[in-house]
Amino acid sequence: MILPQSSAPLAGDWGYDRPMTNALDDFARDKLAAIEAATLTRRLKPTVRQAGGGVRRGPSRLLSFCDNDYLGLSQHPALKRAAMDATERFGAGAGASRLVTGDNPLYQALEARLARIKGTEAAIVFGSGYLANIGIIPTLVGADDLIVADELVHACLHAGARLARAEILLFRHNDAEDCQRLLGLARRNHRHCLILTEGVFSMDGDRAPVAALGAAARAHDAWLLVDDAHALGVINGGRGSGFTDGERLPVELQMGTLSKAVGAYGGYLAASRPVIELIVNRARSLIYTTALPPGTLAAAEKGLELIESDPGLVAKPVARARAFTQALNLPAAVSAIVPLILGDEARALDAADRLAQRGFLVTAIRPPTVPDGSSRLRFTFSAEHREEDVAALAEAVRALGLGAP
Repeated sequence: MILPQSSAPLAGDWGYDRPMTNALDDFARDKLAAIEAATLTRRLKPTVRQAGGGVRRGPSRLLSFCDNDYLGLSQHPALKRAAMDATERFGAGAGASRLVTGDNPLYQALEARLARIKGTEAAIVFGSGYLANIGIIPTLVGADDLIVADELVHACLHAGARLARAEILLFRHNDAEDCQRLLGLARRNHRHCLILTEGVFSMDGDRAPVAALGAAARAHDAWLLVDDAHALGVINGGRGSGFTDGERLPVELQMGTLSKAVGAYGGYLAASRPVIELIVNRARSLIYTTALPPGTLAAAEKGLELIESDPGLVAKPVARARAFTQALNLPAAVSAIVPLILGDEARALDAADRLAQRGFLVTAIRPPTVPDGSSRLRFTFSAEHREEDVAALAEAVRALGLGAP
């Protein structure tokens, strides 16, 4: 049989070695040039993370004070073993979405533990924290509704709010009275109302007035969603921002991630059973996303088990952060995150480079992640950091003239 000739190029004759110019490339180059001119270029840097808070970049080994692995659990032997055992038993991937391929029993154990830690009837796990917020918010509010959000909430909360097509009002950062004021002006004109805040703010490390925001929500028939990505496993005995003195605050929607203190990956919502059932039926980022790999689920559940069972481990990140702020005469840390605001993008990049030369990896955070004029070094502290590591970092910062006088 003679096969018909094909006009397709032969292997090795695809023309990838020939330069191509088109309108899309020109568009990209122009955008990149503008980003470069503003000192906002970002580049991926190959980095190997290691136990003990260390990383390797090329020939250099640095001590990392910039990731969110607050308890060091991503490198914990128990999480690694749980992930390997689950992979051996169930395979490397999930195959399809949870509603199509069927729900792996590891989800049930993970969600039950989340609900117990958060003091709720139920919980649901998403593929990531971003997927959680762009699914939860549009499920609960729509075009006839109102969203009142802290002006510094994370980008994924803004994304979810925009997808909801609700009216969006921003209150001054951590100002519950301003939230009350906006609710007094606008709540009566809308069917439903959702208040959005982070429990611990990812770039500033400060904590939301959750109790006061909960009171505002009750007074105005609104629902409060607290994004606890940087609080779970770190504050209030590891249970996060929805608790004080061991008692649960009236927060209807406790959202968070499994990729930071928990040491694995994924996002979650802990809430009442009817709310969780509604999410399963309507949250598009849950319904239309492939389920998490079995190894990830098992590692996350093991991480939560360690958070529940080891209060000494949970207490370390904030203790390390407070030692750092005390050494530099900075305001006392209230979370594992300490910002050092330098203002200018170039100054922040230079400070990060000089710390790297001294053996410390601390990333410069620039707009649009933070507001214009507030570029900073963002220090994060882990249970893996030794006291002498923190002291050496503080001395390096002081030697560079970056700390408080």
